Amino acid sequence: MFFERRIYTHPEFRQGIRATSQVAPGTAAWGLMMGVAMVKSGMSALEAVLMTVLVYAGSAQLAAIPLIIAGAPLWVILATAFCVNLRFVVFSLHLRPFLMHLPRWRRLVNGFLTADLTYAIFTRRYKEVAGDEAGHLAQEAYLAGNYFLTWTTWVGASLAGVFLGNWIPTEWGLGFAGLLCLLGILCSLASTPLRVLAAAVAGAVAIAAYAMPLKLNVVVAIGAAVLLCFWLEGRLPKKEAA
Repeated sequence: MFFERRIYTHPEFRQGIRATSQVAPGTAAWGLMMGVAMVKSGMSALEAVLMTVLVYAGSAQLAAIPLIIAGAPLWVILATAFCVNLRFVVFSLHLRPFLMHLPRWRRLVNGFLTADLTYAIFTRRYKEVAGDEAGHLAQEAYLAGNYFLTWTTWVGASLAGVFLGNWIPTEWGLGFAGLLCLLGILCSLASTPLRVLAAAVAGAVAIAAYAMPLKLNVVVAIGAAVLLCFWLEGRLPKKEAA
């Protein structure tokens, strides 16, 4: 996956991994959901594995799966995936100056492996294109460390979902996959101690009040978490409560 030893031995490669590790749990949960969804939608394990490795685009996969199962024409499936992934054209235009010094095949590989969060984290770290070879190397190493963890997390979790999907009872269906999707969103948002506490309190209250009618336990859980965090926010240092 990596092109030169100096890329993955560069300190910025490790910095890229460290920066991406903060969102890796959310990526893993989303990938796990996608693996389960592919199997539960009727795709074979081989088809799901190939789609995971070759497509590497969660939103496009999610849009294409029902079309594939419904037997839609190939051009419809490709057009849908193209429209869903149009945002990568913007990403590519922004990243082009950072990568134009590389051979074409390396630019293509970097482009394929750059996902939404990869782009966001990289551009947050580097606002301007480096002016010398050492700077170019540092930026490419950071990008490589970033997408290395993203790719391995996504593919590993998706393959786990494909395997686990065969063990999940059929009656759970895609509803279970949707639950995993929400878990992924939760993991990506729980980025501070106060947010983790809010999620834990809401979960505990929702379970404790499960017997309430009309799913009012969810409302009570949200209220309890919000009130507790408002109370704590004024008593914690700003850095810890952020």
